[in-house]
Amino acid sequence: MNSDPTSKNPEMSMNHAQSAMRLCIYLLLFMVSPCVNAADRPNFVWIMSEDNSTSYLRHFDTNGAPAPHIEALAEHGITFDRAFSCAPVCSVARTTLITSCYAPRIGTQYHRRSKMAAMPSGLKMFPAYLRQAGYYTTNNSKEDYNATKSDDVWDASSKKASWKNRPEPSTPFFHVVTTTLSHESSLHFPETTLKESTKTDPSQVSLPPYFPDTEVFRYTLARYHDRIMAVDNVVGKIVEELTQAGELENTFLFYFGDHGGVLPRSKGYLFESGLRVPLVVRVPEKWKGSVARELGSRTDGFVEFVDFGPTVLKLAEVEIPSGIDGNPFLGKGTDAKEVDGRNETFGYADRFDEKTDLVRSLRIGDLKYIRNFEPYYPDGLQNNYRYKMLAYQQWRDLHNEGKLNKVQDQFFVPKTVEALYDLQSDPHEVHNLASDPKFSKTLAQIRARLNERLKAMPDLSFATEAGLYNMAMDNPVAAGQKHREGIGRLIDIANLSLLPFAEAEPKLRQAIESKSPWEQYWGLIAACCFGPDAAPLSDTVKPLLEKAQPLVVMRAAEFMALATDDDPRPALYRAISGCSIEPEALRVLNSAVFLHDGFGDRLRINASEINLPEALMDKRDVTNRVEYLGR
Repeated sequence: MNSDPTSKNPEMSMNHAQSAMRLCIYLLLFMVSPCVNAADRPNFVWIMSEDNSTSYLRHFDTNGAPAPHIEALAEHGITFDRAFSCAPVCSVARTTLITSCYAPRIGTQYHRRSKMAAMPSGLKMFPAYLRQAGYYTTNNSKEDYNATKSDDVWDASSKKASWKNRPEPSTPFFHVVTTTLSHESSLHFPETTLKESTKTDPSQVSLPPYFPDTEVFRYTLARYHDRIMAVDNVVGKIVEELTQAGELENTFLFYFGDHGGVLPRSKGYLFESGLRVPLVVRVPEKWKGSVARELGSRTDGFVEFVDFGPTVLKLAEVEIPSGIDGNPFLGKGTDAKEVDGRNETFGYADRFDEKTDLVRSLRIGDLKYIRNFEPYYPDGLQNNYRYKMLAYQQWRDLHNEGKLNKVQDQFFVPKTVEALYDLQSDPHEVHNLASDPKFSKTLAQIRARLNERLKAMPDLSFATEAGLYNMAMDNPVAAGQKHREGIGRLIDIANLSLLPFAEAEPKLRQAIESKSPWEQYWGLIAACCFGPDAAPLSDTVKPLLEKAQPLVVMRAAEFMALATDDDPRPALYRAISGCSIEPEALRVLNSAVFLHDGFGDRLRINASEINLPEALMDKRDVTNRVEYLGR
């Protein structure tokens, strides 16, 4: 017996079949719709060249090297003349880029980290959001992050990673490629290399005024122009690959430097040469409507590395997460006039390998403010990797021989507590206007703006790397919010160095006598900024030479060296032997090198007196300092 009730009713049977067919179609559409949506999104390729600022490319500076492939990107895209990496060194800049967060707010500001920082609660590195939305995300291959990466950031991250390996031709991709051709190490050549010819004529390069005009400097710059031309060839090959695959007009292609550099006084420093990067975005024909700009145009609007991630998410129409510091500068709904009006950028410098010097900068329009929190450290303080470059070595030799003019010599003498530069008239930042009465009002305004930003984050560097290492790296942002008020007090103590000594003295004494070691620490730093003028505080400082906290002892020793004729080396040796973690040791050894190099025979450090725990002696940066002191 047939149990099908439609078997005796052809019309009912036909209706049933049609309904079933419609259901199958609906199910099929439902199943494929995510793929259709994913395929209908643009691709992204980032090409990063290492260590080069805008000055090395003709597209940004008439004295730069020709780069026809990069210039061709600009013809079909947008040039951002004021793009900034926020940090002048790889790991910190790259972490800023991948997290869309300012490094001092999230504890990722030290190069290279002594301990990985946890990502802010609820936040992922931005490629993870693309991946969740159906993108194939790849990185070839440098990461160098100072924050812990979750497993869902990249589909592949290696020297073999490629957008070509995506699972389906319709899968949209985000691919990052880093070329090392322009890396600092390309200028670590021996003196015999000076005999080799370069494509760029050394006699035709334009040296900035802070460099001595020597064969070494001219050859080094010419050689680097050659490296930039090699980078341009890489860009051309990537464009050709995308063209052959039929993907060029579906792909936003970003070319930029990972921070400034790389001749002396750039990488590692908060000058424009260290922070300002070339940025060209080629806009694919298919997605011109996502960009409210004429192709081939340029903008002076300020964009920072914190903005790159949200820009990609905006262009991909992926929701931008909360908890980041950046804002998109391209994409539907982005106002080009608003972007053009952006005129502020924040910069930060902390530890670079074994060299430590806390500096912050704020540029507003063409005015650049630099706040040196440890101004008695000269910019030229020893950093082993930097001084592998012949140009660095020769520059220091000429300083020691007294053969530099005042501008060229600035790099090797103590800095001012604050500096103000008018970049329109002084693009090389050699004429400090901070003491010019005509700029006193402007100086006060930009100083206040920087302080406002430091306290609002808050800036975790005022808690010191050692303090963060011990207490905060499992959740730096939460620790910062918990201690916001205390960090604000430390910033206020640090800013006592901006006052006349007579006005600052009572508060300096109060900080140095505080029960808080961190208030003592910052009180001593501020006091050091006054040099011999602060000698009346020596009776308050001397007892701290016997304290157990190595960082407080180290700062007290620095004070005695700068403000008095006393020999603080015995206390410094005790501070070194009392270090228990790498950040402490690096800080104290940084001070040892400062005394060793900055005070002649009076305070030479005897390497045989250095007694560090065995566990710290296998740390590369610690070893670099000890080896240098033993030369």
